[in-house]
Amino acid sequence: MSDFSTDEIMTIAAARELAGARSCFVGIGLPSIAANLARSLHSPGLVLVYESGTIGAKPTRLPLSIGDGELASTADVVVSVPEIFNYWLQPGRIDVGMIGGAQIDRYANLNTTVIGSYDRPEVRLPGAGGAPEIAGSCPRVIVVMRQSTRTFVERLDYLTTVGFGDGAGSREKLGMRGEGPTVLISDLGIFRPDPETFEMKLTSLHPGVSFDGVREATGWDLGFSSKFSVTPEPTEMELDFLRRLHAVGTLSGKG
Repeated sequence: MSDFSTDEIMTIAAARELAGARSCFVGIGLPSIAANLARSLHSPGLVLVYESGTIGAKPTRLPLSIGDGELASTADVVVSVPEIFNYWLQPGRIDVGMIGGAQIDRYANLNTTVIGSYDRPEVRLPGAGGAPEIAGSCPRVIVVMRQSTRTFVERLDYLTTVGFGDGAGSREKLGMRGEGPTVLISDLGIFRPDPETFEMKLTSLHPGVSFDGVREATGWDLGFSSKFSVTPEPTEMELDFLRRLHAVGTLSGKG
């Protein structure tokens, strides 16, 4: 059994979801780590697209933001932000979107705007960015975020990004072209939408995690899929690639 952290298995599980994908619209933070791991490990042809207009970025270290010069200097091409959204993202030309959030509800709707009331927030968050368009237009969406009752909530403080709205039929009513969040990966397990209700249900527990532990870290009455499994442990190769990626990423470009 390998020695690995909950963050490591979360990132590796997210990277595995990109196997076979041709292109990925990448959010900063956990999604960026997972996408770059996937490109380094098993999907060398994966085209990474960032909101700043970089297409085919091949960063040698983890980017600090969408405006990090490492993305532009290693990209195949850099286009304007309007072109990224109007020509590439919104027509559904990018296979997968990978995003995160501060809060998520049972229907995979996300909050990245405020904690507390909008007028008098306890915390002002970075905002929507491209997440609403990513979730609305990409054929497939992967959500990656750490799990607790503060992040997996019964009711969002603010609805920034629509996942499945109020459940079955919501995306169709809003005219969204993509499937929506097909998988949610946390540091405790993997969740997928119920095919009828579109509520996110636990489909896989990470090694060493109990169902009660996941339920206690979830703000809604969590259900689980009939096709239930345990997440395969990270391989030594996966851990080695991820740890080397982090080691270079901490050098602020000096590596």
